[in-house]
Amino acid sequence: MTSTPSTPQAQAPLLEVKDLQVAFRAGKEHLTAVDQANLTIYPGQTIAIVGESGSGKSTLAHAVIGLLPSNGTVTGGQVLFEGKEICSSKHNRVAPMRGSQIGLVPQDPMSNLNPLWKVGTQIKESLVANGIATGKAADQRVVELLEEAGLPDAERRARQYPHEFSGGMRQRALIAMGLAARPKLLIADEPTSALDVTVQKQILDHLDELTEELGVAVMLITHDLGLAAERADHLVVMYRGRVVESGPALEILQNPEHPYTQRLVSKAPSLASQRLESVKARAHVRELAQEVAAGVAVEVTQGAAGLGTGSPDIVVAENLTKVFKLRGKKPWESTDFTAVDDVSFTLKRGTTTAIVGESGSGKSTVARMVLDLLKPTSGRVLFDGVEVKSLTGKRQQLELRRQMQPVFQNPYASLDPLYSIYQSIEEPLRTHKVGSQKEREAKVRDLLDKVSLPTTVMARYPGELSGGQRQRVAIARALALDPEVVICDEAVSALDVLVQAQILELLNDLQAELGLSYLFITHDLAVVRQIADNVLVMQDGRVVEQAPVGDVFDNPREEYTRRLLEAIPGGSIQLGA
Repeated sequence: MTSTPSTPQAQAPLLEVKDLQVAFRAGKEHLTAVDQANLTIYPGQTIAIVGESGSGKSTLAHAVIGLLPSNGTVTGGQVLFEGKEICSSKHNRVAPMRGSQIGLVPQDPMSNLNPLWKVGTQIKESLVANGIATGKAADQRVVELLEEAGLPDAERRARQYPHEFSGGMRQRALIAMGLAARPKLLIADEPTSALDVTVQKQILDHLDELTEELGVAVMLITHDLGLAAERADHLVVMYRGRVVESGPALEILQNPEHPYTQRLVSKAPSLASQRLESVKARAHVRELAQEVAAGVAVEVTQGAAGLGTGSPDIVVAENLTKVFKLRGKKPWESTDFTAVDDVSFTLKRGTTTAIVGESGSGKSTVARMVLDLLKPTSGRVLFDGVEVKSLTGKRQQLELRRQMQPVFQNPYASLDPLYSIYQSIEEPLRTHKVGSQKEREAKVRDLLDKVSLPTTVMARYPGELSGGQRQRVAIARALALDPEVVICDEAVSALDVLVQAQILELLNDLQAELGLSYLFITHDLAVVRQIADNVLVMQDGRVVEQAPVGDVFDNPREEYTRRLLEAIPGGSIQLGA
């Protein structure tokens, strides 16, 4: 953690934001995005601005660095840098300072690097633009910056394109770019939100070391209160464009005053995972769900369902292995890549099994094999006592699709933008020829009620909904055919903390009500205690640990599992009783 100066009052502030107001033009209207915001950053200090999407935190940061979109305007207040006004409703003098005095590490490493330019060329451009170096000296400095950012074999990496980098490597390249001109202030806007927790920890650790060594002040923008409290001493909480709370991190965590901050503290998964209440709540959900699921199993054995034997083990994976052929340099050459290696587990009715691991660990490949979207190289999957591979007829395949439904990671990509919400949810019913049009409409209304959405959204389109609302629609669509198993593949990782908490609560409520069984795929152990009963930890295609949730959190056997737990942002923060 970068330390706050011991006596910041004795120093002159580096950055002061005074009564800042920012508005966006929407037709003839002006919508206020930041309203009377105030904050102060001292040299070498790290502060974190926390809030959900739409709270105004990124808009404030973009106003400071002069990167508001064309319809955004500073309508009041001022921004002072080293005592000089650089941004107000009358003047904007920040452009010459961008890069040299104020650096930026943006959120999405893929969309913020030009895919047509080599990574080194893009970093060199920032050096040339800021008058740091040109020619061969700039090339050498690029290599040094990439090494500083923690990239091995930096000279070769500088000649590669962004698509040849992993997400973590791209983020390191953006950090190198942001610090290239040795700015006095670095704005890090959700710099690790798209990364696995272990990679996130590596990046933030390295960013801490670099900024502390260089004496750079940091403005960290994040929606994760646990991460903010771990990485900064001072927190600024924003809600609906206003700063609602500001102060020392631990003080705010232990005694949040504003109702919004209280909600953030209570719902932050990294903090909530330490609490006994989530364990008790989960045990109650499991008890209710298993009772309902037992009734479903009885119906199956009596022939009410078209597939299965009523087995207490709804999904059994036995020795699953998946080998992909990777093309070599020459068309006739290929090498074998084992993505999943001898994975076995059991999902009991009415329970949740979480599969946890970093990107590339094989967890999503396992999910696709369970869904029969990918054929295993060896091993087998049993659904309700019946081997999935044996269901070759179209009718049997359709029945399997009805009984197992997925909810995918990205709520923006998993819904057809040209389909209304009604069409999106009704489509599986129509495909499976379920009910009349009137009955299907009644079913859609009931499903929207189940996921706590008003029926008025039926006529709307995905583009008109928030991320959390879209994910609720995706869950409603998954439940349309009354499945027994729902496979959630990173279903909450793209959502803000508060929305994430709402979706997890919704999944728990639906499980208790309908007796659903969940296979929950995630890279984030922080959410697991709130939703799962058993955990499989995967690394490089293999299961390295498999145990009940409590055992994994309290007594992890493997070093890799301990690393995942230690990487939970804010997981080590103790809030007391």
